[in-house]
Amino acid sequence: MGPALLVPVKSFAAAKQRLIGALSPEQRSTLARWMADRVLDAAGSLEPVVVCDDDDVASWAHGRGAHVVFAPGTGLNGALEVALRHLAAQLCPHVVIAHSDLPLATDFSRVIVSGVATIVPDQRLDGTNVLALPADVLDRFEPAYGARSFESHRSRLMAAGVRVLVIPDAHLGLDVDTPTDLFNPLLHEVLPPWLPTSPANLPS
Repeated sequence: MGPALLVPVKSFAAAKQRLIGALSPEQRSTLARWMADRVLDAAGSLEPVVVCDDDDVASWAHGRGAHVVFAPGTGLNGALEVALRHLAAQLCPHVVIAHSDLPLATDFSRVIVSGVATIVPDQRLDGTNVLALPADVLDRFEPAYGARSFESHRSRLMAAGVRVLVIPDAHLGLDVDTPTDLFNPLLHEVLPPWLPTSPANLPS
């Protein structure tokens, strides 16, 4: 297979819990699906792969033409490790791991550098929004998503002798986790009209 875009997607119904109070359960679910669609739309030449533990998400991913790795009961890091080992066995030459809540995502192929692991941190330089891994890392890398994952991933890769390139990017660095994120000016052009924080619904 060719280079892959690997997207972990949790249940849409359970997504975006930190937006409780700002959005209704239906709005949170719709927002999560909308952002996941935008991430897959940005796959470009990469083969889309979704790792999940939810039947609804698996059905959505199949409908989008993505390969599905079903990994129930493993948590985010465990699910990604299962997916990476699967892709290594498929002789995938490079894997780009991207979160499913990046509404400004564009063609992810630009973060692929031959023989190099690239990291796009979030705007706070805390999380890892995008992580691209070359083939020789796939069967031995242990994901460390959670608090301070950017530094954890960089340290683990460097300790393993992997060259690391950090790519700050205002668009890929923007994820949507909190109500404040919904008001980021960079999002004004893309927020759908059904979202209460869309500029179309705010007082002029």
